[in-house]
Amino acid sequence: MQGYHDLHPSLVRAATTASPASLAALFDVDNTLVPGEACEVRFFRYLWRRGLVGWRELRRSVSWLVTQGRSVSIHPLRERKIYLEGKNSALIESCARDFFQREMVRNISRKGRDRLEAHRQSGHQLILVSGAPDFLITPLAETLNVSTLFAARIECQGACYTGAVIPPLPYGIGKRQLVVSHAQEKGLDLTSSFAYGDSPGDTEILDLVGYPVVVNPIRGMLRIARDRGWPVVDWT
Repeated sequence: MQGYHDLHPSLVRAATTASPASLAALFDVDNTLVPGEACEVRFFRYLWRRGLVGWRELRRSVSWLVTQGRSVSIHPLRERKIYLEGKNSALIESCARDFFQREMVRNISRKGRDRLEAHRQSGHQLILVSGAPDFLITPLAETLNVSTLFAARIECQGACYTGAVIPPLPYGIGKRQLVVSHAQEKGLDLTSSFAYGDSPGDTEILDLVGYPVVVNPIRGMLRIARDRGWPVVDWT
């Protein structure tokens, strides 16, 4: 199959023996389709430069981490977006689109884009899965012409965000729950499908599919890939 020459032979066999319409290609975003620093960290700096967040939000975020009792983990900040509390949702979403055009679109991996297009040409169902807020991932999905995405949905009260993430959070087990539910609804064959991710937070979806690929591995993911015999590729 075109576009798979650099991957394990089993991927080629899967692409040619299964019904294409029943297959999914799941793509993580941060450091996978968009290499480097997480888009939400970049967006926070963008908001800082515009004066929409500052030391107050930073102090409150650190305080939240401390009260959660997991000082070595940033996971509580995935579950609650402190910096968005009380922020006008329309303004933030407008900023997100400007941020995407200024800083994110140019960082999309060419190799990742080519792989996504190879899946599209093969008739596979394309899915983006990210723990980042949906307002950051939607412009990317539109640019890549991917209609299905799972990203963090932030609760609103009136015109403003509360900072709370509506469960399930698309990270770790939450990614698995969302993908399994979608696959059951659409009749997808995950055992013959593909997934691409870079970190331990993606192991749930990589374990879920028949053909996982580790991209730009971080935080011990190279060791995990070696232990499980998963192919590793460089999309930087």
